[in-house]
Amino acid sequence: MVKPSTSDAYAIAVPDGLELDRTGRLELYYFMALNRKLEERLGMLYRQNKVVGGLYSSLGQEACSVGTAYALERGDFLAPMIRNLGSLLVRGVRPTDVMAQYCARAIGPTRGKDLNVHFGWVERGLIAPISVVGALIPVMAGIALEMKMHDKKNVALTYIGDGGMSTTDFHEGLNFAAVHKLPMILIVENNQWAYSTHVSKQANVRDLAVRAEGYGCYGEIVDGNNVLAVLDATRRARTRCLRGEGPAMLEAKTFRRKGHAEHDDAGYVPREQRAEWEKKDPIDAYRRFLVERRVVESASEIDEIDAKIVAILEAAADEALSAPFPDPSIARENVYG
Repeated sequence: MVKPSTSDAYAIAVPDGLELDRTGRLELYYFMALNRKLEERLGMLYRQNKVVGGLYSSLGQEACSVGTAYALERGDFLAPMIRNLGSLLVRGVRPTDVMAQYCARAIGPTRGKDLNVHFGWVERGLIAPISVVGALIPVMAGIALEMKMHDKKNVALTYIGDGGMSTTDFHEGLNFAAVHKLPMILIVENNQWAYSTHVSKQANVRDLAVRAEGYGCYGEIVDGNNVLAVLDATRRARTRCLRGEGPAMLEAKTFRRKGHAEHDDAGYVPREQRAEWEKKDPIDAYRRFLVERRVVESASEIDEIDAKIVAILEAAADEALSAPFPDPSIARENVYG
């Protein structure tokens, strides 16, 4: 089990053997920055009362979503949760789709019927989130079972939070996958807080990854703020799955730097803890890495990526907000009960 560095000076380390060209390294930055700036834009729309329902931020967790999704291949399936916006973007979901979805517009993926990231896109290997935390794990175990039965060289990946590990679905889904040695990857995003409950109130272990041993599957701890480490660990987990070694559980240690949702000021989080994790910002650290390792000749190249993202998001907001709300006549379409 690999443990993250305990050094006080946070920096992006390149895992041994990681193969990634310049284009790939810049794409990782692009998707993380797009993730954050899109959420910032959605935050503005929320305060303008244009977002319908709740808004869930992944501030500080962008490396988890982007690194895991980027490690997957064509034919793999991914099931995101409410903070995995970066995973959707890597899989080809447009910012316009996300904004229209949050603002309940007719051009959104669910045509205004559902909100936030509650949508799937099977042709892109995306399974829609389920509001019941943990319920995606048995679903993805089922998809992984189909892959094994038909000898497909693919994996099924989903996420769970530290608090969600206390659910029965977590146990049942992971245990089933382990017993049948299914090609499933479970990313545990240990962001320290399950709404207002600290992880220490949920589990009497320091590292949640040790629970993998109880299910007879592989477990590993990864620095969740190092996008390269997340990418590498997910790739290696995928390789293990394809060798028939069963599911893998990766604990990404990170931190949720905003409240559970936009309405939550997270006053229960100690200021010292928040300040400590702000120094480990995954995007700032990766930006420094790109400059220091000469992936870019100067920081101005990264500034150009940021400017491109701002332009994309402005166009996306214009398109989404100019779209109509859904026609009431479609209310009963695709509804089962």
